[in-house]
Amino acid sequence: MLRGAYRSARLGGAASSSTRSLYSQAANRRSRGTLVLASAAAVAACAFYLHEKDVIHSDAAPLTLESSPNKQAPSFPPDATVSSTDGPLKSLVWGTNKTHVIALDSQTSDSIRTPAVAEWLDNVALRDVALHEKHAACVDARGDVYQWGDGFFGNKAGSSSGKPALTLRGKDIVRIQVTPTRVFALSKSGGIYVISSSASEQSWSKAEQKTPGTSWWGTGWFAGDNSDVDLLEIVPNEKLSKGEKFVAIAAGSDHLLALTSSGRTFAHAASLNANSYGQLGFRKLDVPAHDAPNGASSRVSLELTPKAIADPYSKSTPAIRRRVVETDVREDTPKPDDRTIRFSDKLFEVPALRGIQVDRIAAGSRSSFAKTTSGRVLGWGANEFGQLGLGTSTTLDTVVVPTEIILWRATPSRMQTKCTDIFAGGDLTFFQVERVDGSSMPYVDVLSCGNGQFGGLGNALYSNAQGTPVRTKNVSGLLEYSEKTKNLQPIEPHHISISPTGHVLLTLDTLFQAGPGAGGRDVLAWGANYDYQLGNGRRGSLATPTTLQSAEGGRFMLRHRKADEVRDLQGKVWKKGVEVEQHAVAGWGNSMVYWKVCS
Repeated sequence: MLRGAYRSARLGGAASSSTRSLYSQAANRRSRGTLVLASAAAVAACAFYLHEKDVIHSDAAPLTLESSPNKQAPSFPPDATVSSTDGPLKSLVWGTNKTHVIALDSQTSDSIRTPAVAEWLDNVALRDVALHEKHAACVDARGDVYQWGDGFFGNKAGSSSGKPALTLRGKDIVRIQVTPTRVFALSKSGGIYVISSSASEQSWSKAEQKTPGTSWWGTGWFAGDNSDVDLLEIVPNEKLSKGEKFVAIAAGSDHLLALTSSGRTFAHAASLNANSYGQLGFRKLDVPAHDAPNGASSRVSLELTPKAIADPYSKSTPAIRRRVVETDVREDTPKPDDRTIRFSDKLFEVPALRGIQVDRIAAGSRSSFAKTTSGRVLGWGANEFGQLGLGTSTTLDTVVVPTEIILWRATPSRMQTKCTDIFAGGDLTFFQVERVDGSSMPYVDVLSCGNGQFGGLGNALYSNAQGTPVRTKNVSGLLEYSEKTKNLQPIEPHHISISPTGHVLLTLDTLFQAGPGAGGRDVLAWGANYDYQLGNGRRGSLATPTTLQSAEGGRFMLRHRKADEVRDLQGKVWKKGVEVEQHAVAGWGNSMVYWKVCS
């Protein structure tokens, strides 16, 4: 409008009074407009300066201790310092660190958005690592167990000691599993030990030296163990055959599975909830009588009935719910205390698996799995999300008897399917299967089932229940040229790590078929990502396996090398010239890539 008035005034020729009046009004308005525009420009410049000074992105976390000047935000280091063929060993961590599980010092931020170096693991190679929500444990190269985290030290967030604590030594541990209250350790000789996940519960009591079922020699005083740390060896209820020993363990939230070298499957109750969904595979067991006189060997029988059997109408509406009267259990009957590690001290063989040769075991939070030597899989326990993979026709949320899982649905009749490995965690289950029809090259599929609410199934869908195992995208049916056989060979997963919170890390064995100069093993991540546990620097879940990228934008690959020297967690040199490889672990809202000693 101002420009139109000004143009009319100029085109009028002789300046009449009315024209001059119009021109004067237009000029005055233009001056006021110029002043307003100048003021707006000044405000915009000030806002731009403040914006550039302290940028706050739309997906940034609130301004808490995480973004305070006292907190450090580690960044992804160059590949040359992490996965090169020489130099020091560097381990990587990312995700949530609110309970100091992946970074022990209190100066590290509560969220690590991209993989960063864990300095407390410099030049350290481990045998195994287990990450829980508030505590963690690992086995160093010497076979000693260390624990850390706010849940272990019993401190408030940010007050951990800054280094892991040695809690079990001299047992030559090769494998560990963690639950909310326990740490289970498997030794090279086949012994299974349990210690508390809390430092305050590990104090050794002289009154407990002769607790029923515990050998005085088992304290390890003469073997050089930590005599001030309370530990318990879990033994089988029946004697194993000559030369038979335990070779694998797998723990859920409240139960433990153990596999012997002869293919026998045992289960252990870690709490009174160990069989709430039938995940033990049996109900009756016996536990030590903790109120017995010191040195007595009395035991009490205990029956752990699944909830669905004890109260079959628990999910009914109040209008039609029938009241269940427990006539076999008196209300005044004292229940054993399951808060101590001495609640149960034995392993019991799963009755339905007697005589069945098992070579793989896996445990979800409330479910159990066993793979036979012939390639068949059996599952039992919780199934409300379909995590047992029994199909859509099975609507039971509790399966108390090991039941075979059909993995060849929707395949041609001539196609033969064989399971080669199983992985479970939380409410997710993965099956690695080999398919062959005799006319073409065999290939390997990865099948998944369970709770895919955050995309953990890897089938490009977000579904909270999947009872029929589905094909996981980008990691199934892969082939590569083999330098050894001079033809195409299937690419198999090297390992799958499943977090109870819903994210998955899968390592492809792209190194096995490769020839000289091979890079390493690719890592793919998907699932929940609200704590940056996928390592891509962004929040937002992924429903399709995606390759983890390095700082330079290339494929981040796990390496295999010979380390110049390997140190234990006390900084002492263990050995030199050790074969080590990088290994990926999915924790509770976080992830870790550490160097593992090759066995």
